[in-house]
Amino acid sequence: MAQPSWQRVRRASARLSRAAVAEMDALPWFRALPAQERSYVGLVVEAGLGAFTAWLRAPEAPVPTVFAAAPRELTRAVTLKQTVQLIRLAVDVVEREVPALAAPGDEQRVREAVLRYSREIAFAAADVYASAAEARGAWDARVEAGVVDALVRGAVGSLVLSRAAALGWERGAWVVAAAAPADRVVDLPALRAHTRAAGLSLLSGESTGALVLVVGGPGGAPADGVAEVARRLPDGPVVHGPVVGELADVATSVQEALAGLAAVGAWPQAPRPVAAAALLAERAVLGEAAARTRLLEDVHAPLAAAGGDLLATAAAYLEQAGSLEGAARLLVVHPNTVRYRLKRIREVVGHDPADARGALVLRLALVLGREPSL
Repeated sequence: MAQPSWQRVRRASARLSRAAVAEMDALPWFRALPAQERSYVGLVVEAGLGAFTAWLRAPEAPVPTVFAAAPRELTRAVTLKQTVQLIRLAVDVVEREVPALAAPGDEQRVREAVLRYSREIAFAAADVYASAAEARGAWDARVEAGVVDALVRGAVGSLVLSRAAALGWERGAWVVAAAAPADRVVDLPALRAHTRAAGLSLLSGESTGALVLVVGGPGGAPADGVAEVARRLPDGPVVHGPVVGELADVATSVQEALAGLAAVGAWPQAPRPVAAAALLAERAVLGEAAARTRLLEDVHAPLAAAGGDLLATAAAYLEQAGSLEGAARLLVVHPNTVRYRLKRIREVVGHDPADARGALVLRLALVLGREPSL
């Protein structure tokens, strides 16, 4: 009595497995795999042939899984496309042997079984890779959240930096943090793809109800990089902190961006994106101690140190509603003297008393200088 086809396949499975792996070894990328990972592929092939034998004996049963023989780390070394290529090679080996493997008169059934089984294995491979991608994405999201939290707190050590590098962060020439409302729906995968295409590195997370985006670039203008990211965000304010040179130093930029986001609603016409430093006036009015200190240190103190009655001129000009003549009469000087001093004020602190925003910043700095305890 002739042996049934499934027994013939089982007896030949070891030989078929060796033949399939030998054909795989002709692929350059397969030969480049470490020996352990090639051995895992061999285990999968053996498991697949064993499962095919069992399924050929009882084809009404579900197709058994064959990928448990290899660890999930193999999905990082072998892509889904490469896995399909390996399945095709193994199927070709089995198909060529069908005339010798099948019992007399059973060749067509075995050939159809091979094709159906290979289709099911391909679907199973796609499912394994999809599950691995989801797990990897969830893990990466948790790691990224931890990295951003450490950057917000300034608790940046070698472990945080190495995890950032594992997430795709590349050391560049500059780093800057931006903040946007967290209640908008952001397509982060699309944003990451866009920033990579633009040559930028990106880390994202949430802090105090805000979406925190840390952007880095190998060169170019940081403002252009921030603007590129802002264009990909939903409507709403985007505030960025100062530029720093290293990821380890970005905490200051993050804190500035968050402070600016908390105050940006007080300036409805703020540009997008807007620097947190441009919001010092709003931040100070809303009670931020650091912003008040900055106004004293960056505006009031330099004007006082510059001499030339710049503080008095700024105060007189603002009190006279921007009138050169009015300020000149109040100071008992020529209008050209006032004009020269206003130019010096712009040069010293970068704020123009004749501009509405500049006047606001200067007025608040003068108030705080008179009453630093406020």
